[in-house]
Amino acid sequence: MTWSIRGAERADAGALSLIGSATFLETFAAVHTGDEIVAHCRDEHSVAAYERLIGPDCDCWILETAATKAPIGYSMLTPADLPGQRDGDLELKRIYVLSRFHGGGAGAELMRRAIVRARDRGAERMLLSVYSDNARAIAFYRKQGFQKIGDHHFFVGETGYLDFVLALPLSGDV
Repeated sequence: MTWSIRGAERADAGALSLIGSATFLETFAAVHTGDEIVAHCRDEHSVAAYERLIGPDCDCWILETAATKAPIGYSMLTPADLPGQRDGDLELKRIYVLSRFHGGGAGAELMRRAIVRARDRGAERMLLSVYSDNARAIAFYRKQGFQKIGDHHFFVGETGYLDFVLALPLSGDV
């Protein structure tokens, strides 16, 4: 299937909310309890949450099917808010693609656009947080050049999970 990518705007908050909830659920349904994952998606992937995120400090791209313009993924670059961050870092807050569309280059293109934009914004590193047991995502990030710089505890409801903080040097050292 062919796809296209465009810059996302505040008006896309509903589509981003849908993709965020769908990809979080399909990726983590076997990890989190039903009540916790539903509450997490309701709160963290609500339309209002995306409306708050999309602003002048956030660069966001939406991935759509070429023929129908149905949303199937997105990525979001924001100011860094992770352990180990330094001045000059930006964070790849999210990069989500529905699993049916994995392997077709869409994730790599979303990543490429985020890296180019981070460099354009003068960032020294791009950081991200990834669930420590998400081997597929970790392999993808390593392929892109990311290296582990620390750990982060991510909560879904009352349950904490170990995330790795990864960094991609954009200039100089990790």
